[in-house]
Amino acid sequence: MSRIAQTFDALKEQGKTGLVTFITAGDPGPELTVPLMHALVEGGADVLELGIPFSDPMAEGPVIQRACERALAFGIGMKDVLGYVRAFREKNQHTPIVLMGYANPIERMGPSEFIRQAKEAGADGAIVVDYPPEECEEFAAEMKENDLDLIFLLAPTSTTQRIQQVARHGSGFSYYVSLKGVTGAGGIDTADVARRVAAIREHVKLPIGVGFGIRDAATAKSVAQVADAVVIGSRIIQELENTPKEQGPAAVRAFVADIREALDAR
Repeated sequence: MSRIAQTFDALKEQGKTGLVTFITAGDPGPELTVPLMHALVEGGADVLELGIPFSDPMAEGPVIQRACERALAFGIGMKDVLGYVRAFREKNQHTPIVLMGYANPIERMGPSEFIRQAKEAGADGAIVVDYPPEECEEFAAEMKENDLDLIFLLAPTSTTQRIQQVARHGSGFSYYVSLKGVTGAGGIDTADVARRVAAIREHVKLPIGVGFGIRDAATAKSVAQVADAVVIGSRIIQELENTPKEQGPAAVRAFVADIREALDAR
């Protein structure tokens, strides 16, 4: 059983909602990525998403696009991202790490080599935004063979056929994108999220995380009524943008702790 599955099993047993947090590797500075990862866990994150910087992150809103641009300006690439995972694992062996990014860097490395190096570094899974399930069956199978989870996105526009494909090929958890736009855009209609998550559960037996638009404790608490986990990314990046670099880890730790407190109070 993967670390991700173990984590969600433990959360279910404890009656808790998972908290999945996202940062972009190398932002706001290469030296801060590993301290930020530890700070997120200290604040209460259950799963870490570590973004692989990419020049054309099509699903990301302006906040995460800026984070990618800053990281790329430092020359951060896949080798660096995997290095951060290794460094994090020196002190933390239990928190799952999901590498989130796009197909281009993986194709450039070679999918099999990416899987090999991701496993060796200590990653637990990946979200590849532009790998739809019907086009990456071999990749999904190879991930599973190496005890890595491939997590797919589902959206308000996802058809029943697409949901069933995700049920066949996905593992770890499924990520429901609560908005039709990009990350960090607009507000969430929690009633609509509840309806759509219920429809997804008819086919997908994995835990369901909900993201794209969760910006504060109140929203997180509301979404937690229907989701197994809430996913927060853009709002954490904004916290870093509005904080002096050296205070970044403390700022995100405090922000995440507020979200964790709201989830646990529910």
